[in-house]
Amino acid sequence: MFTYVARQAIYDSQKRVFAYELLFRDGVKNCFPNIPPDEATSSMLAGSHLSVGFETITFNKPAFINFHQDTLLYRFPSTLNPLNVVIEIVETVEVTSDLIKACEHIRNLGYKIALDDYDFSPQWDAIMHLVSYIKLEVAVINLDDPVVIQKLAEFTKQRKILLAERVETHEEFELLKDAGFQYFQGYFLSRPEVVKHKNIDVSTSSVAELVGISVSADFDIKKINLVFEKDVGLAFKLMRFINNPTFNKRHKIETLGHALKYLGQVELKKFIALLALANLKGNKPIDLLVSSLARAHFCKLLAAAKSPKEDPPNSFILGLFSNIDALLDMSMTDVLKSLPFSKTITDVLCEVDQQGKLARHYQMCKALERANWDVVDVIAKEIGIPIDDVFSMYYESLEWAEAMKSTFE
Repeated sequence: MFTYVARQAIYDSQKRVFAYELLFRDGVKNCFPNIPPDEATSSMLAGSHLSVGFETITFNKPAFINFHQDTLLYRFPSTLNPLNVVIEIVETVEVTSDLIKACEHIRNLGYKIALDDYDFSPQWDAIMHLVSYIKLEVAVINLDDPVVIQKLAEFTKQRKILLAERVETHEEFELLKDAGFQYFQGYFLSRPEVVKHKNIDVSTSSVAELVGISVSADFDIKKINLVFEKDVGLAFKLMRFINNPTFNKRHKIETLGHALKYLGQVELKKFIALLALANLKGNKPIDLLVSSLARAHFCKLLAAAKSPKEDPPNSFILGLFSNIDALLDMSMTDVLKSLPFSKTITDVLCEVDQQGKLARHYQMCKALERANWDVVDVIAKEIGIPIDDVFSMYYESLEWAEAMKSTFE
């Protein structure tokens, strides 16, 4: 039995990934269709259905996992590594003497416990001494309420770690950080902080020159070579990329000419797109770039499953630049006015096209990131790729993105 897993990042106050919350489902036909998702997660873990190791998608960062009451009481999977797993007690549990004993046992095994969706109800007081993390949704955090302010201050004094969920904007992130929250979960990082009136200078940058050549109908490798020759920094990044074991395991590439020839036209276009994105990243968190890399590789794999020789590599470029509005703090429409991408890509990113092949690939990316399993199923059937293959591509993309990160840091 194969278990499908999505991950959602948990960030620290510096917008670095601290951990991931893992979200599960069990196969194409969910084995637990009539019970809540948190209970299905608990049941799958307790039944040892997990065939993908946590490290595959968390890269040794902590994994936060929801646990339902019955699993905490009777079927807790104690084989999980307490150094890598945080036990989330969901809000639907009933605090009883048996539950308290079970949590004490779990804590004594070395696991840290998180209280999920805390709602300030006094029922949680009985287990609060066992809890390390308190997760609160933005909707219940009224920072103008004296009761809320006092409670947060008490938790801080007790050295509880406060984690805000469903943080959607940078304004919320800053307010919560000032209020004492240490960790944050939500999509605030993938959205522009403020829509600023600024332009991208595409005439003076070597990277922009490379992008212009790579997307033109007349792809001239000699012009590409000249740009790399006059920019030592770009040439260094090219050599570091091409000698990355994830990309090239067999050959040691030592000259610029050899590198360009080895890559070939399609892969060179992809690398130029990678360079452009890394160049535009500025001081943004590295995870935003890693997310873009994962999307790019995933969209490429989806396209390759049906069209192995895609050129230009639109699927890769689409995924790679899908977070460009957040990277530049501009609206997607304004960003794409300044970048020389095809109408095919711009229509998808601006959501003009929502039914084409590229659009469906893009929607699959977002559905996986949000654990929208129904959408994943629908699109997988529509594009004719087995669900097992979809998740294999997803995990491969996460691994590839993590490996590529060092090239552009």
